[in-house]
Amino acid sequence: MKKILNDVDTIVQDMLQGFYFEHKHRVAYDAQHHIIYQKDLANANQDVAIISGGGSGHEPDSFGYVGEGMLSLAVNGQIFVPPTPEQVLAAIRLVNKDKGILLIIKNFQADVENFLAAEARAKTEGRQVDHVIVNDDVSIEDDASYNKRKRGVAGTVFVHKIVGAAAREGYSLQNLKAIGEAVVSNLHTLGVALTPAMNPTQSGVPFTLEDNEVYYGIGIHGEKGYRKEAFFSSEQLAIELVNKLKSLYRWEEGDAFALMINGLGATPLMEQYIFANDIRRLCALENINVTFVKVGTQLTSLDMKGISLSFLKIDDPNWEKWLKAEGDAPHW
Repeated sequence: MKKILNDVDTIVQDMLQGFYFEHKHRVAYDAQHHIIYQKDLANANQDVAIISGGGSGHEPDSFGYVGEGMLSLAVNGQIFVPPTPEQVLAAIRLVNKDKGILLIIKNFQADVENFLAAEARAKTEGRQVDHVIVNDDVSIEDDASYNKRKRGVAGTVFVHKIVGAAAREGYSLQNLKAIGEAVVSNLHTLGVALTPAMNPTQSGVPFTLEDNEVYYGIGIHGEKGYRKEAFFSSEQLAIELVNKLKSLYRWEEGDAFALMINGLGATPLMEQYIFANDIRRLCALENINVTFVKVGTQLTSLDMKGISLSFLKIDDPNWEKWLKAEGDAPHW
């Protein structure tokens, strides 16, 4: 499949330089370590910087969420490969030493290991660093198992927004960690693919689908899902995902939720809104109170055609306020 790129070895550098070309009035760029960060970071009027990132291929996450009220810095690895501990440590060192730092980490083994290794080294330098691990993916291994995969996927963007807005209001590092962990405990995501992701740095695809098939429970790195079946309609997809989430939340009438409908890379906005309308109707039938909705391409798997659905049970009214708070991140 044709891709609009040059050298596969410079994909990440070329992408970040292009992003910086558009947004250099508000972000800065460390080309050596592949870090996008707030241009006025040194003068930011908040006590804690928020750092996230991971492998590339999930755009606009994470660099698209760098801005006031969201992330302070985003550090980018190669495609589907997390940044090294040295890259993460370089991001930490861009923050004034008198400020706290909270790392938001997606729950993949290599991501967790590399970010925590950087955190440990930063602490030896006298830095105040802590972390939140996002594990919102509740897809199962297969239909014969109820073992949850617990990967960090699209719901991570809600964590960026809520924690970032709270940091802007002056919350301490300890309080921000507690807020992030509380959000994660109330946050669940499920996804479905109509096509696999085509990684230009690798040959082949992680799974195959017939033209009339969908695959429930896929991962954002192209990981296999838990069940393939024939595709009939957007409504069919919505019913599957909502029923799975209902079984986890066991919601009651009037419970408040924030929702994210997320395109996985090659899903037109028209289809995302059709799916959103199906979710609207199902939520109305369940009599749950949807207080915030975000529809769009937020965290992708390269060019995968598919969609994910995130539910966040609003356990604290501040969460809704922070989701709705103004900010200047380019892709929120």
